[in-house]
Amino acid sequence: MKQRSVRSLAAALSAMTVIASAAACTTKAPSGSDGRSSKNAKIAFLMPDIASTRYELYDAPLFKAKVRDLCGGCEVLYQNAGGDAAKQQQQADSALAQGADVIVIDPVDSAAAASTVRTAQGRGVPVIAYDRPIPAVKADYYVSFDNEKIGAMIGASLVEHLKATKAEGGLLQVNGSPTDAAAGLIKKGIHSAIDSSGFDLLAEYDTPAWEPGKAQSWVSGQISKFPGKIAGVVAANDGTGGGSIAAFKAAGATVPPVTGNDAELAAAQRIVKGDQYNTISKPIKTVAEAAATAAYAFAQGKKPRGDTTLFGTPSELFTPTVVTRKNIAEVLVGDGKPLKTAEVCTATYAAACAEVGVT
Repeated sequence: MKQRSVRSLAAALSAMTVIASAAACTTKAPSGSDGRSSKNAKIAFLMPDIASTRYELYDAPLFKAKVRDLCGGCEVLYQNAGGDAAKQQQQADSALAQGADVIVIDPVDSAAAASTVRTAQGRGVPVIAYDRPIPAVKADYYVSFDNEKIGAMIGASLVEHLKATKAEGGLLQVNGSPTDAAAGLIKKGIHSAIDSSGFDLLAEYDTPAWEPGKAQSWVSGQISKFPGKIAGVVAANDGTGGGSIAAFKAAGATVPPVTGNDAELAAAQRIVKGDQYNTISKPIKTVAEAAATAAYAFAQGKKPRGDTTLFGTPSELFTPTVVTRKNIAEVLVGDGKPLKTAEVCTATYAAACAEVGVT
């Protein structure tokens, strides 16, 4: 009996040693979802479309650069869905199949993206909503500018200008995509600024996929419907703003003040020339780097807290700046600013640039 007890005790101690050893290995295991170290994590960066030039020109390069700076061995799996929600879902599935440790997604369709969040989280992969929120489910983090505030700012800026110039007539409101939750927030912000402005809202349009051509087509119809009665156009971004301006020019009508958002190069050129009234400078570097920093934190097994909560998700929401001809040289174009003078002030726009002090 004694001998058997000793043997049993030895076996138990041996088993405990194995378990302890395994536990130690688990504790020291890398933080990546597939067992890789966070030093060579894979981070998916999934952007929504090419209708807005910012994703290819700025968001993706800036995000990749910040990830490289934080983690030289990390890999960014970049894809653009080209405005196709089903394609974006496939890209997310592909990223997961490639072993993505974190997914950063700017959804084509905020509702459809909920399934991406559920699938990824079900595999232990955190999801960061980028630029556009995903209201139906709780992502792990959200990084953006305050979209409702953006709508309020561009609307209030336009109303103030129209009142200062004693403009008469009503407004057209050109919203973003009906499947984009951020567009819904911008729309809400616009209404908060114009509904009590004293200017009638003549008509309103939700632009499918934010396509400038569709915005142009709709505004063309409104020009015919309300000839000489359109005092201004509140457009939710530079693409729809550019489409609206094109509609007036094609109709041979005077272009009224038109808003925008995103501070795209073409919009900056329209502003210095006087074709577009305003845009929103939301330095993409700010959100791209914040998202990269949060993604790397998740890859390390850390959970960023954010400074607020939106749709139940810890969030970082930055405040942008309204840009008009009056402050474009100070805020948007020039040394150390989001856009370079040489980019904006080509031969076509050189004289206009000089007028507003962009040199």
